[in-house]
Amino acid sequence: MEDILKNESKEPEESPQGTQEGTPEGAPEGTPEIGAPATPAETPEAIGNPRMKWYIIHAYSGFERKVRESLESRIRAFGLEGRMGRVLIPTETVTEIRNNKKYTRESMFYPGYVLIEMDMDDEVWHMVKSTPRVTGFVGTGQQPTPLSDDEVKQIVYRVADSKDKPKLKIKYEKQETVRITEGPFATFTGVVDEVNEDRETLKVMVTIFGRSTPVELEFGQVEKVLS
Repeated sequence: MEDILKNESKEPEESPQGTQEGTPEGAPEGTPEIGAPATPAETPEAIGNPRMKWYIIHAYSGFERKVRESLESRIRAFGLEGRMGRVLIPTETVTEIRNNKKYTRESMFYPGYVLIEMDMDDEVWHMVKSTPRVTGFVGTGQQPTPLSDDEVKQIVYRVADSKDKPKLKIKYEKQETVRITEGPFATFTGVVDEVNEDRETLKVMVTIFGRSTPVELEFGQVEKVLS
């Protein structure tokens, strides 16, 4: 997906089946609160459409949820449930630690982009393009490029996995003092010896029976010791 985003065309887009004058007007837009839960615009017909592909659209940064709400409302208003399915904002659950307290929030890992499942044709193309705060499709040349199956699986897995195991956003440094909060060494303090940010683990040197012993811990099992 990163390659597709990097190769996003700067040329004006054309309809997949040629230029078409005019765009649909007067379609109602959804106006739920920003934090309202998503209601995917899908029906049994949409789910069973074998021609459905995932596409990426570019939206004004900060308006991704409004774009999703508008698209879901317009899909119903234009009667396109059979040709358009889910609208997805790629997010992950992030846990931040501030002042030794954990705060959980949703973070977008592709800000400014929204994924939409479609059976692409002229009408669908123009409906999406005419949606407020949508600036266009992502693709090579002048044609929208659908995501590959591997790219779709990677994004969906990342979204689902982050809900089961929130990503911990915190920085640790070598020689930093931390307190262990979970496990057999809970309440022990130690000094960070190694940091593995990819695995979100630390090697902490803990003094046990007068000897400095390395203990491997996850980020969520320790807390910073304020000096």
